[in-house]
Amino acid sequence: MGFRTTIGAAVVGLAAMTGAGAAGEAGSPGAKTAWDFAFTSIDGKPMPLSEFRGKVLLVVNTASFCGFTKQYEALQALNAKYEAQGFNVIGVPSNDFGGQEPKTAGEIKEFCEGMFGVTFPLTDKNVVTGDAAHPFYTWAREELGWLNAPKWNFHKYLVGRDGKLVTAFYSQTAPDSDKLVKAVEAEIAKPKVAVAE
Repeated sequence: MGFRTTIGAAVVGLAAMTGAGAAGEAGSPGAKTAWDFAFTSIDGKPMPLSEFRGKVLLVVNTASFCGFTKQYEALQALNAKYEAQGFNVIGVPSNDFGGQEPKTAGEIKEFCEGMFGVTFPLTDKNVVTGDAAHPFYTWAREELGWLNAPKWNFHKYLVGRDGKLVTAFYSQTAPDSDKLVKAVEAEIAKPKVAVAE
């Protein structure tokens, strides 16, 4: 009986972490969107996501010394290809995983622009996991569940034109993979929505 009780409690706990049972709350009138959150840019300026209202976003936690760092090149290509259609990559440097982003904001910017020609917006360094995570990442974890939260660098969240989270892609999913590109194109193809300022 003790074993069954423990397993039952674990299942309930996992359901809570993954957001199971809270599906009805996501669409409630008071539900937040990505436009409710703000970052600080890599240059130290305010960077409210409301500036991207009506666009499709791919929000990616990045690092300079990771096996996936070369994804910057494909992220830049993706941004360049679809930017005119209302799409932006947002890079969120983070030192959360393996200490692989020890650089300062200025060094990160210089590295990204010099090595990969990055032109898409970058935020200042942020925590993306745990209790100290940036509010956007806390919200995303609550919306899509713990299983879809960042487990390593270059985790990707796709945000629709309405500011709602569409899906998440693990670090291993390349920015130029068919799966990710098709998801981006599907969101871009959706009509622009009138959203109250």
